[in-house]
Amino acid sequence: MLLRYFYDPALAQASYLIGCQAYKEAIVIDPARDIAPYLAAAQREGLRIAHVTETHIHADFVSGARELAAAAGAQLYLSAEGGADWQYAYADADTILLRDQDIIAVGRVLIQAIHTPGHTPEHLIFSWTDTAGAAQPMGLITGDCLFVGDIGRPDLLETAAGMIGTKEAGARDQFRSIQKLRAMPDYLQVLPGHGAGSACGKALGAVPSSTLGYEKLFNPAFQLTDEAAFVAWLLDGQPETPHYFARMKRMNKQGPALLETLPAPERVEGSVVEEVGRTGGWVIDARPADQFAAGHLLGALHIPPESGFAGYAGWLIPDDQPVYLIADEDAVPELVTALRSVGVDQVAGWCAPSDIGGDLVTVAQIAPDEAKRLLDEDGALLLDVRAASERREAQIARSRHLHYGYLMAHLDELPMRTPIIVQCAGGTRSLIAASILQRAGLSDVINLRGGIDAWQDAGLPVQAQ
Repeated sequence: MLLRYFYDPALAQASYLIGCQAYKEAIVIDPARDIAPYLAAAQREGLRIAHVTETHIHADFVSGARELAAAAGAQLYLSAEGGADWQYAYADADTILLRDQDIIAVGRVLIQAIHTPGHTPEHLIFSWTDTAGAAQPMGLITGDCLFVGDIGRPDLLETAAGMIGTKEAGARDQFRSIQKLRAMPDYLQVLPGHGAGSACGKALGAVPSSTLGYEKLFNPAFQLTDEAAFVAWLLDGQPETPHYFARMKRMNKQGPALLETLPAPERVEGSVVEEVGRTGGWVIDARPADQFAAGHLLGALHIPPESGFAGYAGWLIPDDQPVYLIADEDAVPELVTALRSVGVDQVAGWCAPSDIGGDLVTVAQIAPDEAKRLLDEDGALLLDVRAASERREAQIARSRHLHYGYLMAHLDELPMRTPIIVQCAGGTRSLIAASILQRAGLSDVINLRGGIDAWQDAGLPVQAQ
């Protein structure tokens, strides 16, 4: 038997390939939309990807199950659990639908589906048994049911998909799923679907794997034996739900478009991109922060070409309107792949930074001491755009809180003529937020360079909520 681990740090998302070397075939579980890593790994190992499945209808990335099954000529397996509302719309006569205890034979390796509702009603985890040397499972691929140090949140159907009244029922289902796991052997390996940074839980560990016995000892979910207390704990303090989770649920249920059907973005004149930005269209300036701050097109949103690019874009960019990129040519393919990983498929074109002309706008970037002076003497507004959990730990006095992902929906609540100093943890999200404010017509926007970290390093006071 062979096991390979794949991890996308931009989305904190994990997927797995399990192969039987004797039969030279493999299964991939929870593939991402970019399927190249799985195909390359299988080729290196001399395996044929014969089976593809996933733990549930994902909300945080575009599933690659359909894409990989089509490319590899593999059998696709999808959950049949969860009731009529949670069936895959794109499942056809060739799709094998899985129910609790069903088994997929990958050569001598047996993959067993186990229904674990809670995070979603149709959720499955998968045990694997290498029958060449054992009669019992070696471990569990737990998807979004069980993480290292945490469990999957049950509120996304309500906060993302708009199904009001489902989060408490999901929490109760999650309690029962944890009891099912509690009864399993301690030695089982735990391979989760996400790591630290994912919005599918509230306190995921950064370690890529664990054992069930360890989680029973130290995961808070296993310490609560009273259902009501468990539900209250699970629903409290969950992070903000990214806007794009709703479209991910829709796309992954209906079936994402195959990538071969999507046109490649073409290089266009800078004047085309300038007109798009000027008229309220969607332009992503993917240059480094200092270059953007020094001069950019009015209307362009700044999303830096870093590991968080996909998540930031998912929060801000719609999936039903054309999008243009400002980026170096060699960066465009990777950026397009990242956008498509969160369902932004209408990437219409791109231009190089050198193609931009005309009048450019800037974002002033100031140090903490100057920011404090503006707050004390000039009546500036300090806008904290971090997550609520970060703000509870430390905040600057008199600051106003509004998560960067919610800015577009609350612009009318901000003063048009007051200087606004935007602040996050280290300066990345605040510059993104500054570009949102400028796009909306606010001109006196300032970025606190280094964020609250720099503020504290300068010896300036913070307070806890």
